[in-house]
Amino acid sequence: MYNTDIPNREELPSTAKLVRSTIIAAIVALVLLVTMVMPAEYALDPTGAGRLLGLTEMGEIKEQLAEEAAADDAAQMVAVQSSTEREAPESKEPVVVEVVEEPASSPEAEVAPGKPEPAPEPEIAEPQWQDKVRVVLTPGEGTEFKLTMEEGAVARFSWVSEGGPINFDTHGDGGGQSISYEKGRGVPEDEGTLEAAFTGNHGWFFRNRNDNDITLVLRTGGDYGQLKKML
Repeated sequence: MYNTDIPNREELPSTAKLVRSTIIAAIVALVLLVTMVMPAEYALDPTGAGRLLGLTEMGEIKEQLAEEAAADDAAQMVAVQSSTEREAPESKEPVVVEVVEEPASSPEAEVAPGKPEPAPEPEIAEPQWQDKVRVVLTPGEGTEFKLTMEEGAVARFSWVSEGGPINFDTHGDGGGQSISYEKGRGVPEDEGTLEAAFTGNHGWFFRNRNDNDITLVLRTGGDYGQLKKML
């Protein structure tokens, strides 16, 4: 079968042409690396071309996501490690959070004599909280709160981040077990119930990823022993 003619020696590229082509290809690859790959992947833009093309912002987003993923993984590892350490005698006691009393409602105004008493307005049942904590987190700072709970126990919670949204990881550990209930990034507030999957400590890890201080307010109530701030 005939495919093509074998080229003559004169038709083959010379050594000088091959070297020149190799050098040109290396220069092109270097230019692409500096102007496109480095800004898009690592947010490094020494020439400024990446920001003009919108690639540097892409790299910055990737770097931020990678840092937050690493921080969340580290928090999970700390939770698992703390579970293992609690099986042995603990060297440090957890800090018991002081209960903050909710302000009592103001007494109703007296009805003026001679006037008919107005019909009472239907009362809206306010949730009763057992504990309330308020903590200020600086940029990048994290904190963790846990409830001591028996298996199947249900606790109510409500938290709000004043000054900016917050990252959180709801998890539990105890008796050699660990579980992650829910994770969130950039969440301003949340409320609901937490049912213990097993006997142990169940709660939240919070981290401030804003450029300013934020104030976290956490309220809890329901079937649990105590609210602890983990060291």
